[in-house]
Amino acid sequence: MIIHHLASENSVLKKFIAEIRDTTIQKDTMRFRRNIERIGEILSYELSKTLRFEDIEVVTPMGIKKTTKFIDALVLCSIMRAGLPLHQGILNYFDDAENAFISAYRHHPDGKDAFEVIVKYLAAPSIENKTLILADPMLATGRTLENVIKALESHGTPTQIHIVCVIGSEEGVKYIEKVFPESTHLWIADIDKELNTRGYIIPGLGDSGDLSYGEKL
Repeated sequence: MIIHHLASENSVLKKFIAEIRDTTIQKDTMRFRRNIERIGEILSYELSKTLRFEDIEVVTPMGIKKTTKFIDALVLCSIMRAGLPLHQGILNYFDDAENAFISAYRHHPDGKDAFEVIVKYLAAPSIENKTLILADPMLATGRTLENVIKALESHGTPTQIHIVCVIGSEEGVKYIEKVFPESTHLWIADIDKELNTRGYIIPGLGDSGDLSYGEKL
C-alpha cells in the first residue's frame, strides 16, 4: 500500500484538523461538516496528481489553449452516514465521478467491547475497470473498509483503489495494508497511535457521524 500522510508536512490542512478535534469548535456542527469537506478537497487535490491525463485543446474567446485533463473513470463510494461530508468534499473536485453509498456500522453484542461490522445497504454502479475511491473519515480498526471492499466485489474489479480518510490509527493502517492490493493508495490527513478497548481512535476526535448530524440512539 502507498501511504500519503499529509499532516506529516505543515500546511493549512493542519488548521482544519485541529478544529475538528477541538471540543469547543466541534459544537458548531456546520463548521465541523465544512472542515471535513475542506479536508476532503485537499486530499482530492493530492490524489488527482496520480491520475492519468491526456492532452486537450480548449477554445477561449481569444484563441486556443493546449492543456490536459484526467481520463480515469471514477467511482466514489462513501460509508454512511459519517462519510457524507467527506464525500461532498471529494465530489467538489471530482464532479464527474459516479457515486456509490454503503451503510456499515459496528454492532456490539451485549454492549461489550467486541464488535462486528454489519453492512445492510449498498447502492453502486459497476466498478469494473474503473478507479474506485473509498471515503471513510475514521480509519480505526480497518474492519469497516475490509467489509466494504468485500461487499463491492459483486460490482466488478477496479483498475485502481484509492482510500481517503481524515483520521486513522496506526493499527488500522497496518490492518488494511494486509487486506487491500499493494497498489492501493491511502490518502489520510493524520494518523494517531492508539485505539481504546472499544476500538476508537485516541486522541482522535470522537464520533464523526454524531458530530456531523447529531447523536444517535
